[in-house]
Amino acid sequence: MNELYIDAVLRNISVFNAAGDGGSGNQIANGLVNIPQDTGNAYVVQVGGTSLSTVRTAPLDPTLSDLVSGVTAGDVEVIWRLVSGGLTTLASGAPATSFVEAAWNQYVLSGTTLNSSFGVNAATTGGVDPLTATPWYQLAYGLSPVSANGLSGRGVPDVAAVGGGDLSFDVPTADMTGSGPGGGTSASAPFWAALTAQFNAIFQDQGLPQLGFYNDLLYTAAAIAPAAFNDVTFGTINTSYYSGGAYSVQGESETFTPTGFAYEAGEGYDLVSGLGTPNATLLARALSAVAHSQMWFPDVPQVLTSDGGTGWISSVDQNLLFQPSLTSELDWSVSLGTGVLDVSGSPSGSYAWTSRLAQQSLQADFSAEIVTLFDSQSQGGVLQAELGAGQGVGVFIGGAATDQPQADLTAQHGFIDFFSDDGASSVHVARPVAVAETAGGQDDQTAVVRLRQNGTNDLSVQFYRVDDFSGTVDGIAPGEAGYDKALASRTYVTTSGDTWIDGAGYGEYRQSEITDVDAGDIIAMLLSSGSDTFYGFASANEAVDGQNVGHLWNYGLNTWGWEDLYGGGDLDFNDLVVQLDFTSSSGSGWLV
Repeated sequence: MNELYIDAVLRNISVFNAAGDGGSGNQIANGLVNIPQDTGNAYVVQVGGTSLSTVRTAPLDPTLSDLVSGVTAGDVEVIWRLVSGGLTTLASGAPATSFVEAAWNQYVLSGTTLNSSFGVNAATTGGVDPLTATPWYQLAYGLSPVSANGLSGRGVPDVAAVGGGDLSFDVPTADMTGSGPGGGTSASAPFWAALTAQFNAIFQDQGLPQLGFYNDLLYTAAAIAPAAFNDVTFGTINTSYYSGGAYSVQGESETFTPTGFAYEAGEGYDLVSGLGTPNATLLARALSAVAHSQMWFPDVPQVLTSDGGTGWISSVDQNLLFQPSLTSELDWSVSLGTGVLDVSGSPSGSYAWTSRLAQQSLQADFSAEIVTLFDSQSQGGVLQAELGAGQGVGVFIGGAATDQPQADLTAQHGFIDFFSDDGASSVHVARPVAVAETAGGQDDQTAVVRLRQNGTNDLSVQFYRVDDFSGTVDGIAPGEAGYDKALASRTYVTTSGDTWIDGAGYGEYRQSEITDVDAGDIIAMLLSSGSDTFYGFASANEAVDGQNVGHLWNYGLNTWGWEDLYGGGDLDFNDLVVQLDFTSSSGSGWLV
């Protein structure tokens, strides 16, 4: 089979495989976790199954009662978790809107009685194939999958889609005289195949080849644009068992003994749902951006490059943001060449905005009520520094060295995350500028601008072209005399002829476009907030206690958030969230 899958890769064909319908034990009575044969092949997209409940159907499912009552009561923790899974509105008047996705698992144990045999297809299968080495794209994502039996290998699944439970597929009966509900991961896999056919149509329209093997692109998209996937964090698959014992199957003579080897859905990648289920539009945009970047812009300098050991080097002269996300009061530091900058860190707010939430908010149908619910959650401040080409860079949290598990996937897209050893705290290192990686590497393009306002001031943003990653214009650096005058001749104009784009008001969304964007343009921006103007470069902003104030925070692929108050305000960096999209307007503009 492996040779056939390799042939498919060489023919540029995408292959999808159903992960299985028997839960963690995969219907094998050996008391262990198991996955189907060939499910672990690295050249195939392995697809798991979920149960999706809408706003209308969720109250009818007793297993979701705590979530429904939590949303009704305004429980922020519950809402936060549901939003990460794709919830876009709190309105009960939107009955068809997705409410929650959980692991597909229809086995029900009441006391010692199971509703159906573990030999019946009723739950998604996931786990680890110990016969296949962990593929490079999972390693690059920072994964080292280990099974419940303690064996390492290829993690399964890669992604997921609806498989059954509260939402099923209407399929023909065996005699083709009618139809009825059906499902399983054998429905989830063709769902992904059909979705990929749509991606290929978009790629062809934008002058790109079809996707073919694209497991690596899926993991890259998840790393740089996490909102491209709905994070499935509810449910378990727990079906490992032996035949015979004190447990019985309802209405049957079969008995069994459960052994409890299971997998649980959780934050990020897991062995139940993989990367999650697709937010199709956001995933298509991310895949398009990555594809054009790889094909036409391989020489754009990475934000940092490896020094060949455990350290990092600035690839060019550049200005960088150092953004801490800390779970407690921790000192952190940045080494720049021979110097060290020490910072006393404060913990981030419990619901400080993440890249996932910031990118999710840039959907027109995303509720303003959800946006404002998470206002005033402090990030804890940002450090901004100027680096020279070849200068060494190191990040330390609590005095300890950090890990960069996804650097190979994100560095080309302008940022790297440095994690503490336990993974709980991190420092996000990113550029405050965007590189216009246009479709086909073409000049004179239109870039889409998406804005979500979460500040109460009158806000507007302006974009201008700079000469380098330090933000200079005609040799004048940010903060130097004449910078404002110099950038005035470099501003981009919208399709309506304006040089400023206004925010839509508290909680609201707005979309615009800027014109005459050339391939490789380095684009900076500034924010107008009432009587104040703030720059993406701290050196051009006000100083407090002798320190220039940073007003910009990076949220992943070409996405930033502004702090709109003089002196730093509440440091939530979501008063105006801004995204630049350089590829969606190409072709027929289907992704705009």
